[in-house]
Amino acid sequence: MTEFSYATPYGAPRRPVMARNMVATSQPLAAQAGLAALARGGNAIDAAIAAAATLTVVEPTGNGLGSDAFAIVWDGQELHGLNASGRSPAAWTPERFAGQDRMPVRGWESVTVPGAVSAWVDLSSRFGKLDFAALLAPAIDYAENGFAVSPTIAELWAKGGALLKDHPGFAETFLPAGKAPGPGEIFRNAPLAASLRAIAETRGEAFYRGALAEQIAAFAAQHGAALTAADLANHRNDWCGTIAMNYRDVTLHEIPPSGQGIVALMALGMLEHLPLDAFGPDSAQSFHYQIEAIKLATADAERFVSDPQTMRVPVEALLEKSYLQSRAKLIDPARAQDFGAGAPVAGGTVYITTADANGMMVSYIQSNYSGFGSGVAVPGTGIHLQNRGSGFTLEEGHPNQIGPNKRPFHTIIPGFLMRDGAPLMSFGVMGGPMQAQGHVQMVVRTQLSGQNPQAASDAPRWRFVKGKKLAVEWTMAAETVAELEAFGHEVMRESPDESFAFGGAQLIHRLGEGYIGGSDHRKDGMAVGY
Repeated sequence: MTEFSYATPYGAPRRPVMARNMVATSQPLAAQAGLAALARGGNAIDAAIAAAATLTVVEPTGNGLGSDAFAIVWDGQELHGLNASGRSPAAWTPERFAGQDRMPVRGWESVTVPGAVSAWVDLSSRFGKLDFAALLAPAIDYAENGFAVSPTIAELWAKGGALLKDHPGFAETFLPAGKAPGPGEIFRNAPLAASLRAIAETRGEAFYRGALAEQIAAFAAQHGAALTAADLANHRNDWCGTIAMNYRDVTLHEIPPSGQGIVALMALGMLEHLPLDAFGPDSAQSFHYQIEAIKLATADAERFVSDPQTMRVPVEALLEKSYLQSRAKLIDPARAQDFGAGAPVAGGTVYITTADANGMMVSYIQSNYSGFGSGVAVPGTGIHLQNRGSGFTLEEGHPNQIGPNKRPFHTIIPGFLMRDGAPLMSFGVMGGPMQAQGHVQMVVRTQLSGQNPQAASDAPRWRFVKGKKLAVEWTMAAETVAELEAFGHEVMRESPDESFAFGGAQLIHRLGEGYIGGSDHRKDGMAVGY
């Protein structure tokens, strides 16, 4: 059993939560919806679905019915990986985007087929205990009767509203009376309640092959967009398993490409050959090694990772131990280097982890990508759509080049740790390019330094930007920042207002017959249990 320190060394007011059944996510109402599902006799899958559906209502700044999703599930016997991300419209050929410098970031030309609703359906069908419609009841209630907007989400809502107010359908859906709701204000979304009810009654068929699909496709056609009813009807998920990397006595599992989970695995594979255990959890030297490993892994991911059907370098080659050892040898212990690649653009995401007394654990993530996503909201439905298409490149011949019926490079990744074939920790760190970097930081802090999940979450974070540019949180010790600068890192110390860019961690770690959980103080959420 992992021996944790229960100290709270970073001055944050939260303590770790311990229980036999647990939910941790970024919004309190969603965490409670998941816990209520467990209390009604549901399992960790039921809890995850109830929380995920509720998050589409109460945290629209990071996700919605138009999101994508991924999950890693320990069912009590084995580990499963689900890829519920959508593909590009069939009409998205390279010629459609000819003459552009990069893929559109907002609007209809950034929208791929959403997969989150299908994730709920497939997870429930394979593993769930409770009635599917009952799991969506809390979300329907909050959409129909209203919920009090929480502070962090209100801030992000205002920023997103200012940026996206002129996009199709956005203002009428999210800016009643011409403005975003403030903290504590009750927000209602009756069209979203109706859409959720249709999804509940048809087990998702309405979204992909029914009335909702027809409304989405009709609105796309009205704006000359490529997405069609056939694109939605042809969507399918993949039970894709996981890819893994050993680090000390634990094994980190991630979803295979086209996601960035492989970055965390490659970085840990390099760190296995570096003396991190000689330094404390907040030392500049430890940070330096981790940062340089992330740079190298990111460079490879940006060059090679795409939809598996178009990857030219196999995953096994990127994770091969001798290759990672050779990459680790490029790291200078006293000098920051530019390995030639930057991180993907920032994003908006929600993450949920759940665990039940029977041993099932779920790591689940769903996302619009950039905050409210594309900025497109389908009138009369409450559905707003992700902008995952912006994850493609227009570079001729690149494996991640735009093409029809193809998945783009994805930033959203659920993480899962195993030890000796048994489940250990279900966790994630939402937040665009922060995610793989956050996974590495959480693994090192909990497993190498023995920090409990809440302390690991509370700790000041670093974030590789590009080249030698490094962002660190304002709470990082001044002497640590000075040492990083002495190594040659170009450090930007970011203010509390910029803490969103450092992601939001949610962690549940097995502890004997129960669990210990932590929830990021940078978000509005909580870890709850009984």
